[in-house]
Amino acid sequence: MRSRHFLATLALTLTAVLSAPAAHAQGAGGEWVSYRDAYRAMVRFEKYGGPKNLLVNALQVVPTGNGALGEGAQLTLSGKTVQLNLPLDALGRTVFPLQKAAYDENAALTLNRKGIAFTVRPQVALVSRADGQYDAAELRAACAQALGYARWLDPAQGARGCAGVRFMYARKLEAGVRLRHAEGAEQVLPVVEEGSGAAVVYRFGASAERAQVVTANGPVAILPLIE
Repeated sequence: MRSRHFLATLALTLTAVLSAPAAHAQGAGGEWVSYRDAYRAMVRFEKYGGPKNLLVNALQVVPTGNGALGEGAQLTLSGKTVQLNLPLDALGRTVFPLQKAAYDENAALTLNRKGIAFTVRPQVALVSRADGQYDAAELRAACAQALGYARWLDPAQGARGCAGVRFMYARKLEAGVRLRHAEGAEQVLPVVEEGSGAAVVYRFGASAERAQVVTANGPVAILPLIE
């Protein structure tokens, strides 16, 4: 489906500053990625000593040429003693397993999509809430944590600031996000449709806002908007 390709591309554009260098696929046609290379990229988030309790770091698969991941895409981690399937979400992301055996064996990460060259890279997002309700102040704080990490990765990002957050959905019909003001009034935030995917942007106001952002359905991811 085009939604995976669109959302992966959009997420990459929005959060490139938050990513360590990508681990590139190797072999004929770029068919596999070294676990050690992916590990070195992912572990930078673990080593970061700043506030990050409102953030989550995932491994993202990004096709490097034509072709989309489609439904049912997954990575397989294969080594001498390690065999693990890692399903991908609609952004092409998965939880990355930190395993000593996989590192020692330099296990291979392969994609169950023949003919698609790819890279893998970290992607930092905001922690999602099960109840779908987000205080505006907490979203600001989470974006500030993401910006702090971005500046740690690249001090040249010091001039950038937090503009808001983006709620990412695989399909437009799933995207329902409302802004609930302190006095109780609500407004529906507009949905931006691109291909088969969708995003809802909540931009921070000039001053701290006593409000909540309420989602009707859980987003695939919530990405910081740093400009």
